[in-house]
Amino acid sequence: MALEEIIHTESVEGYVRTLIQQEELPLLRDHLLRLDPESRHDRFNGFLDDSFIERYAARCADDGTVIVAYIVDGVVRGAAELHPPEGDSLPEVAFSVEASARRKGVGTVLFRRLIAEARWKGFGRLRITTGAENHAMRALAKKFGAHLAFRHGESTGTIDLTKTPEAELADLAAAPFKAGRALLSFNSTWWKLFSSMYGNRAA
Repeated sequence: MALEEIIHTESVEGYVRTLIQQEELPLLRDHLLRLDPESRHDRFNGFLDDSFIERYAARCADDGTVIVAYIVDGVVRGAAELHPPEGDSLPEVAFSVEASARRKGVGTVLFRRLIAEARWKGFGRLRITTGAENHAMRALAKKFGAHLAFRHGESTGTIDLTKTPEAELADLAAAPFKAGRALLSFNSTWWKLFSSMYGNRAA
């Protein structure tokens, strides 16, 4: 599994990787504390104070939660969390992206990487819960095959990791085109080099 995935867009550049060092885990806390009130409400389905966020982040550091982070200039601007199952429950996922990094494809990259982590751990299904008003998260979850149901003020659903969701199919469909474009670029470069080396000699 790739340790780092670089993201390039017109307005932002960063990379996604899994936080594996213990000293890196406070980066999640700092990210969650920076969320604006609306984003914090969407992430936790309620308005919560800083002390709750600090306790929550500390628990993630101790209970085996996998944290995939979107990092810009050493600062976490988005995070995907894979929480281990408790008893008979399914492992649960959660996402948060700061306002400055939204609508740039960050959520899709985080989701794809987190699913790869879950598969690597041998999980067959994931549980996702999001606020009923968090339309962006609900759309992203459905993109990756989640079937959501609304109850008690929130949307809850599961993702079957044995199936290939739409987002991954799109990547697979684009792969031959990307490979072909790279091959054409290589052939063009090689031919220019060949011509510069032997063109004059042939003349």
